[in-house]
Amino acid sequence: MPTHANAIIEKYIKKIKFTLFSPVMIRRMSVVKLIVPDTYNEDGYPIDGGLADTRMGVIDPGLRCKSCGGSIRTCPGHFGSVELIRPVIHPEFAPVIYLLLKTTCSNCRRVLIGREDTNDIQRALSASIEGKLEVSEEMIAKARKTKTCPYCGSEQAEMKYEKPTSFYVKEKMYLPTEIRDELAKISDEDLKLLGFDPEVSRPEWSVLTVLLVPPVSVRPSITLETGERSEDDLTHKLVDIMRINQRLEANINAGAPQLIIEDLWELLQYHITTYFNNESANIPPARHRSGRPLKTLTQRLKGKEGRFRYNLSGKRVNFSARTVVSPDGMLSINQVGVPPYVAKILTVPVQVTDWNIEECKALILRQEHPLAVYAITPDGKRRKISDANKEELMGEIATGWVVERQLKDGDVVLFNRHPSLHRMSIMSHEVKILPGKSFRVASSVCAPYNADFDGDEMNIHVPQKEEARAEAELLMKVQDQIISPRHGHAIIKPTEDHISGMFIMTRNKTTFTKEEASDLLVLGEITELPKPDKKDKYSGKLIFSQLLPKNFNFVSKTKICHRCERCKKEECPHEAYVLIKGGKYVSGAIENAIMAELVESIVPYGNDAARRFIDTVAKVSSRVITIKGFSVSMDSYRLSDATRNEIDEMARKAEKEVNNLVMQFQNKTLDRSPGRTLRDTLEEKTMITLSKVRDVAGQLIEKELGIDDSAILMAKIGARGSLLNVIFICGLLSQQAVRGRRLRRGFRNRTLSHFKAGDIGARAMGYVSSNFTKGMNPIEYFFHAMGGRESMVNTAIRTARSGYMQRRFINALQDLMVYPDLSVRDSGGRIVQTLYGGDGLDPMKIMKSGEEVAVPERE
Repeated sequence: MPTHANAIIEKYIKKIKFTLFSPVMIRRMSVVKLIVPDTYNEDGYPIDGGLADTRMGVIDPGLRCKSCGGSIRTCPGHFGSVELIRPVIHPEFAPVIYLLLKTTCSNCRRVLIGREDTNDIQRALSASIEGKLEVSEEMIAKARKTKTCPYCGSEQAEMKYEKPTSFYVKEKMYLPTEIRDELAKISDEDLKLLGFDPEVSRPEWSVLTVLLVPPVSVRPSITLETGERSEDDLTHKLVDIMRINQRLEANINAGAPQLIIEDLWELLQYHITTYFNNESANIPPARHRSGRPLKTLTQRLKGKEGRFRYNLSGKRVNFSARTVVSPDGMLSINQVGVPPYVAKILTVPVQVTDWNIEECKALILRQEHPLAVYAITPDGKRRKISDANKEELMGEIATGWVVERQLKDGDVVLFNRHPSLHRMSIMSHEVKILPGKSFRVASSVCAPYNADFDGDEMNIHVPQKEEARAEAELLMKVQDQIISPRHGHAIIKPTEDHISGMFIMTRNKTTFTKEEASDLLVLGEITELPKPDKKDKYSGKLIFSQLLPKNFNFVSKTKICHRCERCKKEECPHEAYVLIKGGKYVSGAIENAIMAELVESIVPYGNDAARRFIDTVAKVSSRVITIKGFSVSMDSYRLSDATRNEIDEMARKAEKEVNNLVMQFQNKTLDRSPGRTLRDTLEEKTMITLSKVRDVAGQLIEKELGIDDSAILMAKIGARGSLLNVIFICGLLSQQAVRGRRLRRGFRNRTLSHFKAGDIGARAMGYVSSNFTKGMNPIEYFFHAMGGRESMVNTAIRTARSGYMQRRFINALQDLMVYPDLSVRDSGGRIVQTLYGGDGLDPMKIMKSGEEVAVPERE
């Protein structure tokens, strides 16, 4: 092993063993025996032998630790101890004590069961340590097979345990001194049988005779605005323990009655119990004068705001910013718009080397953004750069220094939206500093983040090391996440208005002037203008062809036939295909599914080509939609009187039909469906009848408005919304449902007080014949709210459930790792899967290929 000064000695932890502290170990660890139940004197200086003794570390600037000589920054803190006048039970080990007392002889303390049953006891001990006492009770019942000891023959006394620390034998309370003596009788051999290692964990050590006091750095006091000190909850509790301990000692020495001594002893046990866990069963929690329960040791560690989940699994970090996100159609998917305010505060460290020293000096002298903010010397001293010390720093700066500069265009940052539920919830972007107060992002990249622009906030993190920056750029870049590992299809792709713009652009009748075509091609990063299709006219297909890779071939069947615009027949004889041959767009019009397939087909040309395609399509389609115009108004939902009357008539007929079914049900003449009750049959037939009305209304509306109607067009091509939205707006809302059935809950024997008791007709059970344009009457409005509430409640429940499931997955899988031999192993090296995923394939690289489509010969 190298021995020179800069050698790095690496050590690996082989194993960790959790044991109990013996009283001897506690005294040995302790640097001070605490005797004063107070912290600071009148001058604000720590009292010797008090709970802020400087031998346990320091939290005040200017003071030095008397144990190690360290300051507030360098001293880690040291333990103290309090000698307890009488032993008390450690509340967290009380279930284990109970198990040991139950499974050993009450006289000779030998294990009551045979060696073949010790596995059950060991499992019971593990369960009791984890707090699952119900399991332990079952194991105890199994383990206790005899009422007399097989070794000494004595009868076994009945023992009872009351949480948190009370033990009774034949109604007499067992004192902690007696329990400690009994546990000390258990032999090392028997303890080994029960799963203990007696060398490091004797059970009598769980009855405390000396209390370990954590360092001052674990329980720091704060100075309030008034100048008064406010102590930590743990210190408050330790003061209580020490005061009661001293009172108990004084009473014992004064020869007080046994009753008073036992009361004080019980009070000491209470304070020790609430010091370890202030939520123990059967005892009131210790509180402040304000009534707030104290946050003691267990509360610091467990739960959502405990050390593990709040400070270790996730934590607040430096070099990050958070604000609202807004869309920017001119940004690349790889970019993020950062406000100047954020860019001025966040910094990136630049290591000064022989190659960049002049550049770093120029950075220090700069007068405009990005400025150098700090210079850090090789020994770690941080110096703020100002006009006063710039010249001085210019002379001092050398290789080994670090210059921290403000964020600038092109820097790599991580961009994240909560809740982070999959890999693509955090990706790396390039910074583009833009005016405003919000982060800006391309709308194509919203899907993986599940972001929208209704007030969502997102976070950026600036990597501080070269390795972190390299990893972010090589592994987390947005263009490398286009294909989702969940389904193998594109998750990052042009959406919504981009789809509408591309459909309008690639329709047969769409043409552009030379000026318009030039504008579009500039946005598409194309420098050469192709020859026009017709005299001075450029078709949308021609311009779209320029955005595709050279020699690109593609074919896919579409929902809307581009040729139906000419044939105008209801039963169209043509089949629609988007066909691209050799990079030239031949036929068909782009819609949502086709756009996704196109992106997936371009990914094999390289992620950079796919990124360029998504970016240019987004910019060009936005411009097309601006040039050609695309808007939705109430005219988009206006039906002719004839169609309106036809829908109203259908709704009335459906209502009569339902009322007729109700009459048959009441007369018991309704034909019962196989395997269903008469009432279930009525409900089923009613739902079928009313859903038919909505379907037929949809067909009428679609026929009336036609494919050129904006609302229908968006629904058909998959840009936004569905035909159902159009039916609700100008057709009818039809039957409202809760859990897939008609509304039934409400008043007794009726949904609302407006109906007769027992009425199960269409109107009384949630049928709404109105639409959003016409408006609803109060009854219909109330029913519609009942139907809508279900989805709101489901969303809230689903969010909580998915969050909890995510956390369970993380905890279960957090230590799994794919080894170079493609096996999956846990932290102990145990094989979980011999071949990763069963097939050894990387989900980042898997794409689901579409079915091959044969294109018929064109007429």
